[in-house]
Amino acid sequence: MLLSDYEWQAVELSLKVSVVAVVCSLPLGILVAWILVRCRFPGKSLLDSVIHLPLVLPPVVIGYLLLVAMGRRGVIGSWLYDWFGFSFSFSWRGAALASAVVAFPLMVRAIRLALEAVDTRLELAARTLGANPWRVFFTITLPLMLPGVIVGTVLAFARSLGEFGATITFVSNIPDETRTIPLAMYTLIETPGAEMQAGRLCVIAIVLSLISLLLSEWLTHWSRRRLGG
Repeated sequence: MLLSDYEWQAVELSLKVSVVAVVCSLPLGILVAWILVRCRFPGKSLLDSVIHLPLVLPPVVIGYLLLVAMGRRGVIGSWLYDWFGFSFSFSWRGAALASAVVAFPLMVRAIRLALEAVDTRLELAARTLGANPWRVFFTITLPLMLPGVIVGTVLAFARSLGEFGATITFVSNIPDETRTIPLAMYTLIETPGAEMQAGRLCVIAIVLSLISLLLSEWLTHWSRRRLGG
C-alpha cells in the first residue's frame, strides 16, 4: 500500500503531535494524580471535576476555550506572543496542546488508579530508614505505579491520534501544519473521488491504535513481571 505525500504528511504530523502531547503532559499528569491521591485540601472534588471535564465537554467547546485563552489574542496567548514571540495558534504546537488537554483526563485516571494501589507502608518504612521524600518517590512509589503510568501514556497517545474537534476549532485545518489524520480524512471525505485515500488513512489510524494498545499490554505485563521478580 503506497501512500501519497498528502497521506504521509498527515501520518507523520499525527505521530509528532501525539508524541509531543504525551511527553509534555506526562510529568504534570503524574503530579496531578499524586495530588489527588495523597493530598487533602478544600476544593479537591472541584479540582478532580475540572481535570475530568474534557471527558464530557464537546471537543469543539474545548477548542473554543483554548482559542480564547491561548490564541494570539487570547488571555494568555497574547502575553506569550508579545513577550516571547511564541504562538500556539494555527501551528502544530497548538494541535499538540489541544490533544494534550483532551487526553489528559485519561492519563491522570490511569496513573491515579495505579497510585491508589501502592502500599503506603512501604513508603513509610523507607522514610523511617532515612530516605528523603524524593528518593522514596523515585525508588519505591514510581516503580510500583509504573504499569499505570504506561497505560495512561498509551491511552493518551491513542486519544491524541484521534483528536479532531478541539484541533480544528483551535488551529484550523492547515496542510502540513495542523492537518493530522482525522483532519486529513475529513478533507478527503469532502473531496469527490478521494474515497480510496480516506479509506487508507482509516486503516492506518486503526493499525496505529491497535499497535498502541498491544504495546501497552505488553509493557504492563513486562513491568509487573519485573516487579514481581
